[in-house]
Amino acid sequence: MSEPTNVDKTRRNLVVGTAAASGLAGLTAAWPFVESMNPSERAKALGAPVEADISNLKPGQLLTVEWQGKPVWILKRTPAMNDSIKKADAEVVDPDVKTSKQPADLKGKKLRAQKDDIFVAVGICSHLGCSPKFQPDQDMFYCPCHGSKFDLAGRVYKSVPAPTNLEVPPHVYLSDTLILIGADKKEA
Repeated sequence: MSEPTNVDKTRRNLVVGTAAASGLAGLTAAWPFVESMNPSERAKALGAPVEADISNLKPGQLLTVEWQGKPVWILKRTPAMNDSIKKADAEVVDPDVKTSKQPADLKGKKLRAQKDDIFVAVGICSHLGCSPKFQPDQDMFYCPCHGSKFDLAGRVYKSVPAPTNLEVPPHVYLSDTLILIGADKKEA
């Protein structure tokens, strides 16, 4: 075999250089598309746990905070409100709260709360996603869109359009007055 000539060497260098430049241009063009697949800072923030200060929450009062773009209710229940929950067992679909979307440690707890006087729930009706209204004088949450009713533990009443109880999000108490919504005990 003969030695490559200067023309052959130049041609090979041009082919290698063109291939390298084309590869670099392809990567440069693809980078924005690859980067667009990562979640934005706003999307990351929407999924992040949220702290709620309940130090000023009075008995019978409802506080609403936002977590993952959804309203989350924190209700400071009175003893009378808790009694109304126990009295509603015959009127609700799931009185023993065995089928609810809630943290595992709340399964079977009628009050659906880590602390009996503080109830935390996602304020979105399980029927079509409307936001029920707090009706303290009737001891319930009422959804004006289609008439679904929930007791003050978020349990759905019988014969209403909503199929399931209100969701209780994962949450943990950081102190007596601070709740971290969106994290469980392992993550806190």
